[in-house]
Amino acid sequence: MKIILDAMGGDHAPQSTVEGALAAHKELGTQIVLVGRGEAILQVLKEQGYSKLPDGLEIVHASEVVGSCDNPASAFKEKKDSSLTVGLNLLKDGGGDAFVSAGSTGALLSAATLMVKRIKGIRRAALAPAIPTGQGNAVLIDCGATAECTPEYLLQFAFMGSYYAERVLKCPEPRVGLLNIGAEDAKGTDLQREAGALLKRAGEEGRIHFVGNIEAREAIYGDVDVIVTDGYSGNILLKTMEGTAGILMQQLKGIFKKNLFTKLAALVVGDGLRGLKKQMDSGEIGGTALLGIAKPVIKAHGSSDAVAIKNAIRQAAHFAGAGIIEDIVENMDYMSIRTSSEMEGQQG
Repeated sequence: MKIILDAMGGDHAPQSTVEGALAAHKELGTQIVLVGRGEAILQVLKEQGYSKLPDGLEIVHASEVVGSCDNPASAFKEKKDSSLTVGLNLLKDGGGDAFVSAGSTGALLSAATLMVKRIKGIRRAALAPAIPTGQGNAVLIDCGATAECTPEYLLQFAFMGSYYAERVLKCPEPRVGLLNIGAEDAKGTDLQREAGALLKRAGEEGRIHFVGNIEAREAIYGDVDVIVTDGYSGNILLKTMEGTAGILMQQLKGIFKKNLFTKLAALVVGDGLRGLKKQMDSGEIGGTALLGIAKPVIKAHGSSDAVAIKNAIRQAAHFAGAGIIEDIVENMDYMSIRTSSEMEGQQG
């Protein structure tokens, strides 16, 4: 497995990206292509005690960097020798099995869509992070790639999220729920009602395991394995969860530091607290899958440290070897809105 890494993407690049690549190569045996400014990459390697490039790692020089101030819709065209553009060109041309970047989300989405292209028939690509719930993890799709959606987009999100949950999260027959303001079919806007009808039909046909509408509370409790929503609502849900988790951990830290007795209590429950912190840490998962693109792409968090980059590389390798893209291609006929005559033709 060969993973292409945008070595210049992210707040702490190239330090975190190179260190993460070294850790991933050592622990996973993954071949990694570091794309970026060669001298900067070699300097980090030198600081880590490497006088030469380790076997299994290679450098592809790219002189430019797409920054947060660049126009996300056109940066990859304006900076044709950026690590983002060069890396995605490598992916498109078969120079690796997957691409990982902690750089600009908008630029990555635009570049992947226009350079690597969407899978034929997929209307919009979707960002699909695995978020912590009361029963483990669930795929949230979409979390910001497409703010305004059609019912057909949500239908396709449901299929793609289901394949990802089954193949990568190892969740057999993943339960799919549509995020809404109530469980009843009549709840929500036209988007939710029309999408709900499409998902219900797909469930009745046995294509996905659709359990109906769910409220955000039930989604976080873990009542479903795939949370389907438009990118606007999904992003709000994700950011609310991140903020709530941050406040919760701060409050717990303050409580346990209050006096001698609470400090002793902290020692007793220390393992549990560390486990909770690890569960809520997005860096432990690594990144967000960009589903619907013709080849595997992972978006790591902009603030990713070396551990998060290592985990993003692991996630990319799982994605590339899971057969999700093949699943989408094979089931494309069921992922689009069909007329009554088309359905009758298929049944006949």
